[in-house]
Amino acid sequence: MQENCIRVGIGFATGRKSFQNVLRSYVYHLEESGFVVPGRVSLTLLVAFDPAYSGTTRADYEDMEPRVKRWFDDMAFFSPEDVQNAAEALVQRGVAPENEKHLLFGNGYAAQRNIVLYEAMRRHLDNLIFFDDDEYPMAVTNSNSSGVALWSGQHVIEAHVKYLRFADVTNGYHCGYISPLPSLELDGILDADTFRRFIAAMSSDVLRWEDVQAIIQSGGVTYADRAVLTSNGPALVEEENHAKFITGGNLGLNLTDPAKIPPFYNPPGARGEDSFFSTCLTNCVVKRVPAYTFHDGFALYSDLLRGVLPTFLKSVSLYDSRAVTERFLRACVGWVRYKPLYTRLTRPDDWRQVLDEAEAALRETIPSVCAYFNDRAFAGVSAQFSQYRRDVDKHLAEFERVQTLWARMKELL
Repeated sequence: MQENCIRVGIGFATGRKSFQNVLRSYVYHLEESGFVVPGRVSLTLLVAFDPAYSGTTRADYEDMEPRVKRWFDDMAFFSPEDVQNAAEALVQRGVAPENEKHLLFGNGYAAQRNIVLYEAMRRHLDNLIFFDDDEYPMAVTNSNSSGVALWSGQHVIEAHVKYLRFADVTNGYHCGYISPLPSLELDGILDADTFRRFIAAMSSDVLRWEDVQAIIQSGGVTYADRAVLTSNGPALVEEENHAKFITGGNLGLNLTDPAKIPPFYNPPGARGEDSFFSTCLTNCVVKRVPAYTFHDGFALYSDLLRGVLPTFLKSVSLYDSRAVTERFLRACVGWVRYKPLYTRLTRPDDWRQVLDEAEAALRETIPSVCAYFNDRAFAGVSAQFSQYRRDVDKHLAEFERVQTLWARMKELL
């Protein structure tokens, strides 16, 4: 391999064998662009997978068609057992005591991302680009006159590699069904003000009422911004409330200075690993790059990967299936589980007041939410918030300890 060759890792944290279809679409874009030139760009595939998520086997991830496999100079796959073995190795090397090995390499989304990131650094890759298994390298806009969907392919890998030369972290844009919110018809059971207060009680970095209103009105669809698609370059991400917001997918990391790259973390059973990662980027140059991915959050458009481009995008309604309500409920639980710690980190001066107001708002609005969705399970959202608020000191200590162990681990690299 030539000395000036850029070594790029492509990372997935997944539980679906359909990730192979997504990976194939990125590879086809590489064929089209001619970006990968032997001796100048080398690709390594790193996949952390959970076979229990959708009843898969190791072969569902490792058995890859030759046309895709030939693009990668190396590959590595990590099952939960492999992650546990990596955790045990940290104990043997004196990085972490036995009772703390799970903090870096345990269960959940953060652990999957951490094993991929660790392996990329161990292999001395220059860049690592994370993709989600339900996001495709394309953008969709709508015609102002007829509402017709207009599609364009996106060279996402190429954009990250290009702009990571002058950034520590790059993050692209998202369109499609990026929110678990369906189209809603707010009424006397759940009026707009009550739902606004419910959303505000759970909101942090990814959930703002203005965005929620737009999503509800558009049937759950977010269209790409034409100004971004025609942009000449990236935009600098400024720090706001002690965080430089990024998302876990369509995410590029410059590994040439590993000391700058923090670990992922989420409270047990919660999400938000990208949000907590965002709070550790004060000394990093973070740029938003003009490259979109289409988020197929409701699994409606897998045919996009076979070139089937719909003229109109479906509006997602509560009446479509029970799964729509269940997905929104799971999202609500995930949001309130990580809000207490995230608020403490990003609002250090008034976090108690913010959480007091959120707790009161949940108590007052949840009866209407339960009635509207005809689901008493939403009552548990308030209990989850209260539990994770009580545990916020414990989760803060864990988060700080993860960063200490991660720094110790990197010293051995």
